[in-house]
Amino acid sequence: MATATAPIKVDVETDELVSHAAHFMSRSKKDIVDAAVREYIDAHRDEINAGVKAALGKLNGSDAAAIAMMTGLSAEEVDELGGLPQ
Repeated sequence: MATATAPIKVDVETDELVSHAAHFMSRSKKDIVDAAVREYIDAHRDEINAGVKAALGKLNGSDAAAIAMMTGLSAEEVDELGGLPQ
């Protein structure tokens, strides 16, 4: 797994919770957040997979389908806005 880090932003209350948990568990804040995110994803894996499958089901390989999915616009709405270059 990559060792690079990327900052995340949480509200003050969440940061305090993480800080307290890290202190009383003698772990780093990074370890607490890492474990929490992994547990959350494991607990919601079926929901995440269903979302991925639904998104893939909307794609047909066309630029129009990709744009519609990313923007939330229908193909007709994209056409009303000028469509896509041919």
